[in-house]
Parts: sequence; structure tokens; C-alpha cells
Amino acid sequence: MVTRLSNFFLRTLREDPAGAEVASHKLLIRAGYIRPQASGIFAWLPLGLRVKARIEKVVREEMAAAGAQEVHFPALMPREAYEASGRWDEYGDLLFRLQDRKGGDYLLAPTHEEAFTLLVKDLYSSYKDLPLTIYQIQDKYRDEARPRAGLLRGREFTMKDAYSFDASDAGLDVSYQAQRDAYERIFQRLGLEYVIVQADAGAMGGSRSEEFLHPTPVGEDTFVRSEGGYAANVEAYTTAIPEPLPFDAASAPVIFDSPNTPTIETLVTHANANLEGEFTAADTLKNVVLALTHLDGTRELVVIGIPGDREVDEKRAEVAFAPAEIEPATPDDFEKHPLLVKGYIGPWSPTGAILGEESATGIRYLLDPRVVEGTSWITGANIDQKHAHSVIAGRDFSADGVVEIANVREGDAAPDGSGPVHLARGMEIGHVFQLGRKYADALGLKVLDENGKLVTVTMGSYGIGVTRILAIIAELNNDDKGLIWPASVAPFDVHVVAAGRDQVAFDVAADAAAQLEAAGLDVLYDDRPKVSPGVKFGDAELVGVPRVLVVGRGAADGQVELWDRRSGERDTVSLAEALQTLATR
Repeated sequence: MVTRLSNFFLRTLREDPAGAEVASHKLLIRAGYIRPQASGIFAWLPLGLRVKARIEKVVREEMAAAGAQEVHFPALMPREAYEASGRWDEYGDLLFRLQDRKGGDYLLAPTHEEAFTLLVKDLYSSYKDLPLTIYQIQDKYRDEARPRAGLLRGREFTMKDAYSFDASDAGLDVSYQAQRDAYERIFQRLGLEYVIVQADAGAMGGSRSEEFLHPTPVGEDTFVRSEGGYAANVEAYTTAIPEPLPFDAASAPVIFDSPNTPTIETLVTHANANLEGEFTAADTLKNVVLALTHLDGTRELVVIGIPGDREVDEKRAEVAFAPAEIEPATPDDFEKHPLLVKGYIGPWSPTGAILGEESATGIRYLLDPRVVEGTSWITGANIDQKHAHSVIAGRDFSADGVVEIANVREGDAAPDGSGPVHLARGMEIGHVFQLGRKYADALGLKVLDENGKLVTVTMGSYGIGVTRILAIIAELNNDDKGLIWPASVAPFDVHVVAAGRDQVAFDVAADAAAQLEAAGLDVLYDDRPKVSPGVKFGDAELVGVPRVLVVGRGAADGQVELWDRRSGERDTVSLAEALQTLATR
């Protein structure tokens, strides 16, 4: 049946909504696809649901082609399974938690590994039942601290999440590759550019982890790639570690006065004026104090030595110290630890400062991977207004470990030797993980192998952000007049507009819409009787159906106008030619 705009649930807006920053957010609201309900939460209107359904259709077809079967879980889940996996606490403030009338704890699921694992445990018991891949398309909930950009980062969003179950690691490799290949087909069918990058598994756990990122300036993720093929999210980038240097002939460390030099910039200026040689920030060792809040609520300080020409990357630090929350040490932290001389901190250890006064502190000291044995540094002396030069790593100080928290820069070496890396911004549209046995171990998912022995099942997890993809497609396909959907996901195939005041225009338009519908096309017909042609044209351009058939003044003579929103072409043709063109594309 032809959809008539006169009784279709749609109201368009002429002005951009307040607070909308990116094109997709503005246009999806203005064109009547979604309506905001609260920060990061949206209602879906008929146009939006039609586009969403078309994206989901592509996903379902490729999941079926990859051998996956669809199930559906509730969004409201009990606490117990997430507590058993450790994620009730690990997710922290991201979880929406609630209680029923009897005091039972529940959550709105941010993801469903636990539910899938327990379902398979309940129903399967033999290796003969495997391999198995099942998936759902379901709404997820995460209490984002800063929901932004409409559907690109919301607190309620739709995901396709699939899970594979295998009796062996070799089987997991096969299942993982099948899903990875399916993702490539999905994004190719949707016309989305993507880059596959190494990624951190985060709270999901597991070993192999890859993200599908769509390169875009509005992306929230930074990734790196080299000409030689290396690609990784910055959180997963690993530093190419320099070779150790000999230090047998190196000079002894020297503590020197350095008044009013609490920053790297002031220290370098002072060193160049008072020491022999020419120095840059790269010659200094900056010692950063971070405060970690662990899941049990305890607070721990750590000191990290990084080259002075680097800054702390917050996301890399979050990954390095997960699941603890991190923040810079506060004035109160320094007051409680007077040996941490702010602005003049040098290499440290739990048993005391390496340079300056020795005193047991219990504070861990970690180093950037670039601070290898034999490297010489200018650094704090742990004494107010004093620094030290010729301080040699491996001779004058060591550390309790190595940590990757320094920022990645354009031109840094790829760890696989494939050349320098280039930085770009991207938006995550899919993520595939080899979870291994983390959840199966936690929840007791075992099957009997061919020898009758119980073995723990190994799992993979594969997620696609359906609503995020919709927003990205909208972000990529628009002009100053409105949305321009690709034909594969457009809410309708053709938008027919009756643009004249004479009844003949409406009669011809209605007949054309019916013929197009009979030819198998999905048709939106603007039959509103008392709406001006200008308003109808504005709505057609804003809504973004890629092909528009305008029936106006030339209707009595069999002439119509055919718009192609993607190319911008507008041609006056005969009605018969227009119908043939639309029906055969």
C-alpha cells in the first residue's frame, strides 16, 4: 500500500534543534526520524524505524550467511550472572542499576555475554553440539557521563551482538574469521569506509580484539596506521622499544640548583643556560603522579616516568590501569606524601626516592618503555628547587614495571617495523573479540569432548552498533537542504510529490504512485491538499529519499520532473519515461 503523507506520522522542523552539534543529530530530528526524550535517549518515529529496519535486514542476511542464528534476550537482567563474571563491579558507574519491589538487584544490560553463556550452558553438553554462533539485535544501556552527538554516543542504543561457542581454540579461530568476514560484507553493502585496527579488549576481556573504525573527523577514537599495513587504536598501540645503551663510561649523576623550574619548559630553559650542551624536552624525564581508585574503593598513588616531550594520554592510562579509575594526584595527596616534591619529583621506588632523601613510601614507580637501560636523563632530585643530570636508567634507578600511558604522535614507529604511523580520527562501528574462556570459566560452561572428558568452551564476541551506523550514514549523506540516503537504507524507494493545485496533478501523482508500488517499490506520496509546493519540496529535500518524482503543472500534458538527490540532477521527462526509469533502477 502506498504511504500517503497526509496521514503519515511526520512533522518536520525548519530550525536546528538546540544543543545539536553534528549534522546527523540536527537532520535526523529536523526531518522527523527521531525525537529526544532525555540526554542521550531518543524516541524512534516511523521514518527512523524504516531506515533502522533496512540496516538490520542487511545485518541479518549476512549473519545468516555466516551461519549465525538469531535469539533475543531481555534488556532487564538479574545481578547474579554479572557478579559471577566480575562485571557488576567492573562496569562501575556505566551500569544502570535498579531493584524490584522485593529488593532484588537488576541492571539494564550494557552487553549480554553472561546471558548467552548461561543459555548455552543450560541447553548444550557435548562437543557434538558445537560449533555454535547465535546473535541478537537488542537495545543496550550505558550511563555515559557525556552523551553527545545524538545517536553517535547515546545512553540507549541498538546493537547486534553475536557470540560463538567452540570446543577448541582452532574452532574459535574459524568462527572468528567467519564473523570478521561477515562484518566486511555488511559495511561494504552499507557503503561505509572502514579500517580494521588492533584494539584493547577492555571490560570484555579476551585475547584477540579488533575494531572496525569509520574514518571521520567527528570520531571519538584516535587510531594509527602505517604505510606498511599496521593499524591500531591508540589504546592498543605498543611502543617500539629502543635498544639498551652501554653506560660503563657515563658520568656520575649530579644534583644541581634549579630554582623556579617546576615545569619541563622552565627546566629546559634553565639547563641550556647553566649546563654544558643543548637540551630539549626529550632529554628530560617527567615524573607524573596519578591516583588510582580501585574497585574496592581503596586509593593508590603511582609515579610514572615518561620522556618530557610526551604527555599523558588519558585513554591509554585508563586502559593501562583498568578497571581502576584514574585522576591526577590532588593537593591533598601531595600533602599526605611530603617526599613527593611537586615540580621536582625524580625516579622513585616503594622503598624510597632514588635521589635525595631515602624514606620508605610504598608508592609504585613505573616507566615508559622508551626509558631503557643506559639512557641518560635530566630529572627531579626529589628536593625542592633541585634537579639532577646524567641520571642513567639501569644504573641510578630502576622501576617496578613498564606502562604505556604516553601519547602517540605522528611519525612514531609502528611496532611491527612497517614504518612511521599516521594519526586519524574514527568512529567505532564494529568490534570483534576472541573472548577465550573468561566467561565460560566464570559461569561453568563445559562440554564433554570426544574422549568423554569435560572441557571448557571457548567463546568469541562480535558487536555492531546499529543505531550508530545509522547516524554515521546520515552524517556522510547530506547537503545544505537535508538528508540524502543511499538507496540501500532509504526509508522509501521513491518520494512522489503532487505539486499542483489542479486536481489533475493529484490524479496523475496518485496513479503514478500506485504503478510504482505495483512494480515492487516502496513509495511515499505527498498528497497533502493545502500545502504549498515550496513546503512540499523543502520536506522532500529534508527527508532525503534519493529519488523524487514531482507531478505539477505539466501533468495534463504527461510531463513530470525527476529528481536525483544524490547527483543533484533534475530532469523534465514524460511520465512514461519517469516510471520506466524508476522501476528499472
